[in-house]
Amino acid sequence: MASPPTLPISNSQSTTTTTGGAQSQPPIATPAFRSFINRLSSSLRQGFSQRRPWSELIDRTSFARPDTLSEAASRVRKNFSYFRVNYISVLALVLALSLLSHPLSLLVLFALLGSWCFLYLFKPSDQPLVIFGRTFSDRETLGILVVSTIVVVFLTSVGSLLISALLIGLGIVCTHGAFRVPEDLFLDDQEPANVGFLSFLGGAASSAAAVAAPAVAARV
Repeated sequence: MASPPTLPISNSQSTTTTTGGAQSQPPIATPAFRSFINRLSSSLRQGFSQRRPWSELIDRTSFARPDTLSEAASRVRKNFSYFRVNYISVLALVLALSLLSHPLSLLVLFALLGSWCFLYLFKPSDQPLVIFGRTFSDRETLGILVVSTIVVVFLTSVGSLLISALLIGLGIVCTHGAFRVPEDLFLDDQEPANVGFLSFLGGAASSAAAVAAPAVAARV
Protein backbone atom coordinates (compact mmCIF):
# COMPACT_ATOMS: atom_id res chain seq x y z
CA MET A 1 0.00 0.00 0.00
CA ALA A 2 1.47 3.32 -1.08
CA SER A 3 2.11 5.91 1.63
CA PRO A 4 0.33 9.24 1.29
CA PRO A 5 2.38 11.97 -0.37
CA THR A 6 4.30 14.23 1.96
CA LEU A 7 3.06 17.78 1.90
CA PRO A 8 5.79 20.38 1.43
CA ILE A 9 6.32 22.61 4.44
CA SER A 10 6.93 26.23 3.64
CA ASN A 11 9.47 28.11 5.71
CA SER A 12 8.06 31.48 4.76
CA GLN A 13 6.78 31.97 8.28
CA SER A 14 10.17 31.31 9.82
CA THR A 15 11.79 33.57 7.22
CA THR A 16 9.28 36.27 7.95
CA THR A 17 9.79 35.79 11.65
CA THR A 18 13.54 35.99 11.23
CA THR A 19 13.30 39.04 9.03
CA GLY A 20 10.80 40.70 11.31
CA GLY A 21 12.81 39.73 14.35
CA ALA A 22 15.84 41.47 12.93
CA GLN A 23 13.80 44.63 12.79
CA SER A 24 11.73 44.30 15.92
CA GLN A 25 14.24 42.69 18.25
CA PRO A 26 16.39 45.37 19.83
CA PRO A 27 20.12 45.00 19.26
CA ILE A 28 21.94 43.47 22.18
CA ALA A 29 24.75 45.66 23.53
CA THR A 30 25.42 43.61 26.65
CA PRO A 31 28.67 41.89 25.48
CA ALA A 32 30.58 45.19 25.44
CA PHE A 33 29.12 46.18 28.80
CA ARG A 34 29.89 42.75 30.26
CA SER A 35 33.47 42.97 28.99
CA PHE A 36 33.77 46.41 30.56
CA ILE A 37 32.54 45.11 33.93
CA ASN A 38 34.85 42.09 33.79
CA ARG A 39 37.92 44.16 33.00
CA LEU A 40 37.06 46.74 35.63
CA SER A 41 36.48 44.14 38.35
CA SER A 42 39.70 42.33 37.41
CA SER A 43 41.69 45.57 37.65
CA LEU A 44 40.11 46.44 40.99
CA ARG A 45 40.82 42.98 42.41
CA GLN A 46 44.42 43.25 41.30
CA GLY A 47 44.71 46.68 42.88
CA PHE A 48 43.13 45.72 46.19
CA SER A 49 45.51 42.76 46.45
CA GLN A 50 48.21 45.39 47.16
CA ARG A 51 46.37 46.62 50.25
CA ARG A 52 48.51 46.84 53.40
CA PRO A 53 47.35 45.33 56.71
CA TRP A 54 45.05 47.72 58.52
CA SER A 55 46.94 46.99 61.74
CA GLU A 56 49.93 48.83 60.30
CA LEU A 57 47.73 51.75 59.39
CA ILE A 58 46.34 52.22 62.91
CA ASP A 59 49.41 51.21 64.94
CA ARG A 60 49.28 53.73 67.79
CA THR A 61 52.96 53.32 68.66
CA SER A 62 53.94 54.74 65.26
CA PHE A 63 52.21 58.12 65.67
CA ALA A 64 54.12 61.27 66.54
CA ARG A 65 53.63 64.97 65.92
CA PRO A 66 55.81 66.30 63.09
CA ASP A 67 58.23 69.06 64.06
CA THR A 68 58.03 71.03 60.82
CA LEU A 69 55.70 71.41 57.89
CA SER A 70 58.29 69.94 55.52
CA GLU A 71 58.57 66.85 57.71
CA ALA A 72 54.79 66.49 57.67
CA ALA A 73 54.76 66.76 53.86
CA SER A 74 57.53 64.16 53.61
CA ARG A 75 55.58 61.81 55.86
CA VAL A 76 52.45 62.23 53.78
CA ARG A 77 54.35 61.44 50.61
CA LYS A 78 56.02 58.32 52.07
CA ASN A 79 52.88 57.06 53.77
CA PHE A 80 50.83 57.56 50.62
CA SER A 81 53.39 55.59 48.62
CA TYR A 82 53.04 52.69 51.09
CA PHE A 83 49.37 52.89 52.13
CA ARG A 84 48.08 54.04 48.76
CA VAL A 85 45.34 51.43 48.38
CA ASN A 86 44.28 51.82 52.02
CA TYR A 87 43.98 55.58 51.63
CA ILE A 88 41.94 55.20 48.45
CA SER A 89 39.69 52.78 50.33
CA VAL A 90 39.18 55.39 53.04
CA LEU A 91 38.29 58.01 50.41
CA ALA A 92 35.83 55.60 48.78
CA LEU A 93 34.29 54.78 52.16
CA VAL A 94 33.78 58.45 53.02
CA LEU A 95 32.27 59.07 49.59
CA ALA A 96 29.98 56.04 49.89
CA LEU A 97 28.78 57.06 53.36
CA SER A 98 28.07 60.58 52.13
CA LEU A 99 26.05 59.28 49.18
CA LEU A 100 24.19 56.74 51.32
CA SER A 101 23.20 59.52 53.69
CA HIS A 102 21.70 61.34 50.69
CA PRO A 103 19.90 58.61 48.71
CA LEU A 104 18.42 61.09 46.23
CA SER A 105 21.89 62.21 45.17
CA LEU A 106 22.94 58.57 44.87
CA LEU A 107 19.99 57.81 42.59
CA VAL A 108 20.79 60.85 40.45
CA LEU A 109 24.41 59.72 40.02
CA PHE A 110 23.35 56.18 39.14
CA ALA A 111 20.86 57.53 36.62
CA LEU A 112 23.54 59.74 35.09
CA LEU A 113 26.03 56.88 34.87
CA GLY A 114 23.42 54.54 33.40
CA SER A 115 22.48 57.17 30.82
CA TRP A 116 26.08 57.48 29.67
CA CYS A 117 26.53 53.70 29.48
CA PHE A 118 23.32 52.64 27.78
CA LEU A 119 22.47 55.72 25.72
CA TYR A 120 25.92 56.46 24.32
CA LEU A 121 28.96 54.35 25.26
CA PHE A 122 27.51 50.87 24.75
CA LYS A 123 24.63 51.68 22.40
CA PRO A 124 25.03 50.26 18.87
CA SER A 125 25.97 53.02 16.45
CA ASP A 126 23.41 51.80 13.89
CA GLN A 127 20.52 52.03 16.35
CA PRO A 128 19.18 55.61 16.71
CA LEU A 129 17.82 56.83 20.00
CA VAL A 130 14.06 57.38 19.86
CA ILE A 131 12.26 59.06 22.77
CA PHE A 132 8.55 59.92 22.52
CA GLY A 133 8.70 59.52 18.75
CA ARG A 134 11.64 61.93 18.42
CA THR A 135 14.83 60.52 16.89
CA PHE A 136 18.09 61.83 18.34
CA SER A 137 21.40 61.58 16.51
CA ASP A 138 24.60 60.58 18.29
CA ARG A 139 25.80 64.18 18.44
CA GLU A 140 22.53 65.32 19.93
CA THR A 141 22.65 62.50 22.48
CA LEU A 142 26.22 63.39 23.41
CA GLY A 143 25.33 67.06 23.79
CA ILE A 144 22.36 66.26 26.03
CA LEU A 145 24.49 63.96 28.20
CA VAL A 146 27.28 66.54 28.54
CA VAL A 147 24.85 69.30 29.49
CA SER A 148 23.08 66.99 31.94
CA THR A 149 26.41 66.06 33.56
CA ILE A 150 27.41 69.72 33.94
CA VAL A 151 24.04 70.59 35.45
CA VAL A 152 24.10 67.65 37.88
CA VAL A 153 27.71 68.10 39.01
CA PHE A 154 28.01 71.89 39.15
CA LEU A 155 24.50 73.28 39.54
CA THR A 156 22.90 70.92 42.05
CA SER A 157 23.62 69.71 45.57
CA VAL A 158 25.18 66.54 44.16
CA GLY A 159 28.36 68.38 43.18
CA SER A 160 28.72 70.05 46.58
CA LEU A 161 28.13 66.70 48.27
CA LEU A 162 30.87 65.03 46.22
CA ILE A 163 33.33 67.87 46.82
CA SER A 164 32.60 67.93 50.56
CA ALA A 165 33.06 64.15 50.84
CA LEU A 166 36.35 64.27 48.92
CA LEU A 167 37.65 67.13 51.08
CA ILE A 168 36.76 65.24 54.26
CA GLY A 169 38.45 62.10 52.96
CA LEU A 170 41.56 64.02 51.92
CA GLY A 171 41.66 65.67 55.34
CA ILE A 172 41.59 62.28 57.06
CA VAL A 173 44.29 60.90 54.75
CA CYS A 174 46.59 63.92 55.08
CA THR A 175 46.19 64.03 58.86
CA HIS A 176 47.03 60.36 59.20
CA GLY A 177 49.95 60.64 56.79
CA ALA A 178 51.39 63.63 58.64
CA PHE A 179 51.28 61.95 62.08
CA ARG A 180 52.20 58.39 61.01
CA VAL A 181 55.98 57.90 61.37
CA PRO A 182 57.11 55.98 58.26
CA GLU A 183 60.50 54.80 59.55
CA ASP A 184 59.23 51.24 60.13
CA LEU A 185 57.90 50.89 56.57
CA PHE A 186 59.91 49.08 53.90
CA LEU A 187 59.62 51.88 51.38
CA ASP A 188 62.77 51.00 49.42
CA ASP A 189 61.38 47.56 48.56
CA GLN A 190 57.90 48.78 47.71
CA GLU A 191 58.49 51.94 45.69
CA PRO A 192 59.62 50.21 42.43
CA ALA A 193 56.41 48.15 42.36
CA ASN A 194 54.18 51.18 42.95
CA VAL A 195 54.77 53.15 39.79
CA GLY A 196 52.67 56.20 39.14
CA PHE A 197 49.84 57.91 40.93
CA LEU A 198 46.82 55.66 41.46
CA SER A 199 48.39 52.99 39.26
CA PHE A 200 45.70 50.37 39.68
CA LEU A 201 42.92 52.87 39.09
CA GLY A 202 44.79 53.96 36.00
CA GLY A 203 44.79 50.36 34.84
CA ALA A 204 41.06 50.11 35.41
CA ALA A 205 40.51 53.35 33.54
CA SER A 206 42.66 52.11 30.65
CA SER A 207 40.62 48.91 30.48
CA ALA A 208 37.40 50.87 30.48
CA ALA A 209 38.71 53.17 27.76
CA ALA A 210 39.79 50.19 25.68
CA VAL A 211 36.29 48.77 25.80
CA ALA A 212 34.47 52.04 25.21
CA ALA A 213 36.85 53.43 22.57
CA PRO A 214 35.38 51.53 19.58
CA ALA A 215 31.87 52.67 20.47
CA VAL A 216 32.97 56.29 20.83
CA ALA A 217 35.15 56.21 17.71
CA ALA A 218 32.24 54.95 15.63
CA ARG A 219 30.29 58.08 16.53
CA VAL A 220 32.99 60.63 15.80
